Amino acid sequence: MKSAFSLSRLLAAAALAVSSFAAQAACLDNVVLVHGNMAYPSSWNNTVAELKARGYVASQLFLPSWGSKINAGSNSHDATNTGVVKSALQSALASSCTGKIDVIGHSMGVTLAMKAINELGYSSKVNSFIGVAGAQHGLNSCGVYPFNVWSATCGSAGLSIDSPLIVSVKNKRYGAKMYSIKSWMDELVCIGSCYVWGAHTSNIDMQNASYDYALGHLGLQAYTTIKQADLIMN
Repeated sequence: MKSAFSLSRLLAAAALAVSSFAAQAACLDNVVLVHGNMAYPSSWNNTVAELKARGYVASQLFLPSWGSKINAGSNSHDATNTGVVKSALQSALASSCTGKIDVIGHSMGVTLAMKAINELGYSSKVNSFIGVAGAQHGLNSCGVYPFNVWSATCGSAGLSIDSPLIVSVKNKRYGAKMYSIKSWMDELVCIGSCYVWGAHTSNIDMQNASYDYALGHLGLQAYTTIKQADLIMN
């Protein structure tokens, strides 16, 4: 009886060890999720839940928190905000078991991630880059630089059309694969028009594909999580 009990305990311990091992992270690219203007890392909760359901663990997901949470117009792609994102990218890459990372940005987080990748020279380190409701080509609501709407968000380091920031993020690679997720009814990106110089501003130059949804600006982040996960795991 004692022998059987000991064997039972041994098998239970072995099962626990296997379970514990299985709970460890699979070797997947670490993921950096960059929120939009005046948002919080928690805006990615749906995406985080989807990724965890597919085998990611918390230590593989990096969610920098940048910018003012009370004054949208004061936020720009300045060194402070870019620095927060750069630190997240560096940490994600340093602990990546694959030697690569994936990056998903929403809204202003798309162009902020682009600027950070440029400054770090990380384009070859990113496997998949996904821009959700971004504005790589600027916002009509910000005007055309230098005749832009006066605010940091629309200034030289902001999203006015042809601003120095916008010019600096055009026609560059941000990963081996680049995708955009966008809407033609985006109530923020499409103020005035979705088009900037003949193309939807959420399109990413040299993108592999673009996916359109009948969703609003925040809905594109919250309700396209399956597509987001598919794109970084394909």
